Amino acid sequence: MRPRRAVVRTASALVAALALTVGLGGTAVAAHEAEAGAPATGTGPVTHEENDRVPEGSVWTQHYFPSSDRSGTRLHADVLLPEGLKRKERVPVIVSIGPYFAHAGQTGPEGWSRTGPSARFQDFIEGTDLFDQGYAFVMVDLRGFGGSTGCLDWGGPGEQADVRAAIDWAAKQPWSTGAVGMYGKSYDAVTGLIGNNLDQRALKAVVAQEPVWDMYQYIYSNGVPRPNVTGTADAYNSIASMPPMADDDPRYQEAARYEESHPECLTENSAGYRISDQRDEHWTSRDLARMARGSDTPLFVTQGFVENNTKPEEMEEYLDNHRGPERGWLGQWDHVRGGDRVGDGRLAMGRAGWYDETLAFYDQYLKGARPSVRYPAYAVEDSTGAWRAQRTWPVTERSVTVALGGGSYVDDGGASARAALTASGGPAPKAPPRPTGRWDMENAPATEQPAPAGLAAELAKRQRAGEAASSFFVWSKPLTRDTRVTGTPQVSLTARGQGNVMLKLYDVAPDGTAVMFDEQVSLVKSGRMSVDLKATDWTLAAGHVLAVEIGSIQTGSWRDTPSGETIEVSGAKLRLALDDPADDIATQGDRSPYLDTYLRQYTVSLPVGPGAFSLVPGGRS
Repeated sequence: MRPRRAVVRTASALVAALALTVGLGGTAVAAHEAEAGAPATGTGPVTHEENDRVPEGSVWTQHYFPSSDRSGTRLHADVLLPEGLKRKERVPVIVSIGPYFAHAGQTGPEGWSRTGPSARFQDFIEGTDLFDQGYAFVMVDLRGFGGSTGCLDWGGPGEQADVRAAIDWAAKQPWSTGAVGMYGKSYDAVTGLIGNNLDQRALKAVVAQEPVWDMYQYIYSNGVPRPNVTGTADAYNSIASMPPMADDDPRYQEAARYEESHPECLTENSAGYRISDQRDEHWTSRDLARMARGSDTPLFVTQGFVENNTKPEEMEEYLDNHRGPERGWLGQWDHVRGGDRVGDGRLAMGRAGWYDETLAFYDQYLKGARPSVRYPAYAVEDSTGAWRAQRTWPVTERSVTVALGGGSYVDDGGASARAALTASGGPAPKAPPRPTGRWDMENAPATEQPAPAGLAAELAKRQRAGEAASSFFVWSKPLTRDTRVTGTPQVSLTARGQGNVMLKLYDVAPDGTAVMFDEQVSLVKSGRMSVDLKATDWTLAAGHVLAVEIGSIQTGSWRDTPSGETIEVSGAKLRLALDDPADDIATQGDRSPYLDTYLRQYTVSLPVGPGAFSLVPGGRS
């Protein structure tokens, strides 16, 4: 965190600039009103001394403006300007747009005694010393949330119109230089991706931590419902229905209760999540990765490859479609921010300097300042915990497609394998739980359970015996040197039968200790099909084996319905992007703490089987 420089300022120096700004009633905030003592909960200029919810060094005002889709939706913004900003002085603006900026709390009432701006990104404000560095910070409520009217439209055309309006509004204010950046994590990182896709001239840079790259993939996996298929709708309906603070201004209170007079908003929001067809217009209008084609806003992203919430699905497609400058921190962490720390004080991502690098990114693209530090375009932590610098991601030395052949499995959800384990004297493994309740992009319950002990080994044993099982495996030959699997693996196959398929990749040591490092599921219909797995960056050591499992959905927490059919698989192929770790250029960073948690949770016993293919990062396989 940057040490805050002592600055003695008063609100009066800011009054003239704010006098030109449209506030609650649509009229200018008059200088004499501020001098007479602006209400500490109203829309006139409010300082930290008047309301301790206002960040130090800033002045808070509230504003309302229409969305850009002519729907009549009115958006609410909390604006924080540097204290002491002079008349006609202008600053670049960082905007964050999302559902978590309600005055009462981010996802529910937080027990505040008075209204005030959200503290959601207080870490960013303090870590960058934002106001002393000459920036404004604006938090905009998406339609249906906080002080904004309108019906929820999760990542859809309505929210896209809100993002467009917020960028335009921020660029045109009398205290704005016209240069706008966006900042967020999770949902308000999604709106950053939307902002990039809109290709507005005023938007100069986007910082998006742990976003969702394609809204459909957060709710369904290729037609298979995820555990949050109902919980996410319930969560955002609840956030939208949060009551206002007692001392919020009348216009804010009316907007916060919008759902009371428009109950159809909640019903329609829930209905959208129940559409399972990825080709439906509801989802194609939210396919952010596809919509990024040709976009060029400078983009700074973070993504945990082993994320338990907003997973790296369609990330590579989004980045491939993006044509502008890119910066990224990618690694083996869960749903955290760049500056977060775990309980023992270690950085959650393992890499220091988040706030300095983020500020330098904004300074370069919003102020035109030349960076004093040369940061790598991408800093990437692989599965060994080592960090490297590279010019893009993924860096691929060789793309290979290997034949996996065929086999068969019973789509029974793993019931036969669990029964066999019990019959052999092992403890009866429990089926994964079906989560209920709220699940939003910021807070996902811990639903991923460790794989039942002995399950993978039992399946391999039954395969060797020629028995029909819940899945089958294909193994590579032992690797002759360290090899990194990067990018987005893809499995294609021809299926006969209907049901579900789960695809897994394992890093198998010579002693049979195996780590499942990538997985994906899909509905199955007879015919040819291809399934993209999650993006990954996993290094297999020399002597290890890559194992591929194809079968029924036996682990995880999907809401699948096993068909009971025997699925015949033929012509299966695995497409991989490979890189040689020997070429890595090291950069600063420590092992992210979550990596060891992941390894404990996903390490299983899987004896090595006959090698069916070879993997070599360069040359011929």
